[in-house]
Amino acid sequence: MAGFVLESPTFVEGGAIPVKNTCDGQDVSPALVWEGAPASTTALALIVDDPDARGFIHWVAYNIAGGSTGGLPEGAGAASAPPQGRNDFGRVGWGGPCPPGGTHHYRFTLYALSAPLTLSGSPSAGDVRGALARVLLGHTTMTATYTRKK
Repeated sequence: MAGFVLESPTFVEGGAIPVKNTCDGQDVSPALVWEGAPASTTALALIVDDPDARGFIHWVAYNIAGGSTGGLPEGAGAASAPPQGRNDFGRVGWGGPCPPGGTHHYRFTLYALSAPLTLSGSPSAGDVRGALARVLLGHTTMTATYTRKK
């Protein structure tokens, strides 16, 4: 990896998200790992969306413990830490891919922050994006796909 990079031990960049991580399986969030975050990173935020569904939000997590390297284990989207926001399914935490049909793309965007976000409750992705401006150091994105079989 070079620079600030986000990867998953569960799937490769541009590859398919396993059924286990979708509404057709156990609907658990995939494991994620990163490295190369800016040296002054003290917290991170993550937003997962589906650009093929007008930016439908699947996961919002923020104030993830910072550092140049780190990760989130599989199932972190159902845990009490890190703090998590509302997805567009109306739930807090991970809501896996569940497209009505065809292949959709999923963007996992990780933001490096110079300070934790001052948010409370279960903020929306818009709330998190709005709070980023003052503390954003950089970001990285990985994309994966899911094709739902009917």
